Amino acid sequence: MNRRWYALAAWLTIMAGSLLAAPGAALAAEEFDPASEFALPTWIEIKVFGIDMSINKAVLYIVVATILTTVVVSLIARNMKVRPEGKVQTTVEIAYSLMKDNITDGNLDPKMAARWFPFIGTLFLFIWFSNMIGYIPLPFNTSHTMTIAGIELPTFALYAATANISVPFILAFIVWISYHVEGIRAKGVVGYVRGWVPAGVEGFMVGPILLIEALSQVVRLISLSVRLYANILAGHLLLLFMGGGLVVLLGMGVLGSTILGLATGTLAVVFFLFEIGLVATLQAFIFCTLTAIYLDGAVAEEH
Repeated sequence: MNRRWYALAAWLTIMAGSLLAAPGAALAAEEFDPASEFALPTWIEIKVFGIDMSINKAVLYIVVATILTTVVVSLIARNMKVRPEGKVQTTVEIAYSLMKDNITDGNLDPKMAARWFPFIGTLFLFIWFSNMIGYIPLPFNTSHTMTIAGIELPTFALYAATANISVPFILAFIVWISYHVEGIRAKGVVGYVRGWVPAGVEGFMVGPILLIEALSQVVRLISLSVRLYANILAGHLLLLFMGGGLVVLLGMGVLGSTILGLATGTLAVVFFLFEIGLVATLQAFIFCTLTAIYLDGAVAEEH
């Protein structure tokens, strides 16, 4: 088992040093712009009533994450045993316990938890898969191409749909609408809005408190989306910098970039594993935990 981990670490080190740093040498004469890696050139232009709904790299990553979420969960559900058999089912049960016991049941009453667990579980898995495939080099980068046998092909690159503010914002907006609808359904419009004011506040102070609470609801929408977006974007920018940006900034050639890439490969691997093991999972956990907290607060007797 130890040999497998050592082999995996060595392979990741070589990949980080050669496959990620070497492209930096090819771009050494160009201006280094990390933002170009997040460019979304239009692949298929689609406009509906003036609204741009074109297909691009981000859309493809969303589709891949959706397919993975649906297929993986369906396959796992069909092959679950009463007693865990193998590491796959054990891992699945740990993930289920995290989503059900910690996130959902830990923040919602039993009735609310039963109703909202499918939504929260799906949300967690979709965000997790979106984050995870962002660390797998895929040939979807049409901003930089390579020519093989006279055919121009897109290059491999790292990209995550959650590193585009539009995706976290839409997810946060769905959550935002959901808990407001749940609160109104439980208390009615007047009762729900009145619940924003703490007990004992009367008279003139009701207006300012309502205004502050209304602003806080908007801030929730912004903070929920920006937290996920900023963490994933920052992680990818750091990986990009360690994987080749430093070579470009130093203006090193092929030999220098290879040496530097191998020298920093171990550091890149450590950071890479940190991003995968902690940041990607933690951000999905935080997003869904806040979702459960907001749902619980919407139906609570007092905010």
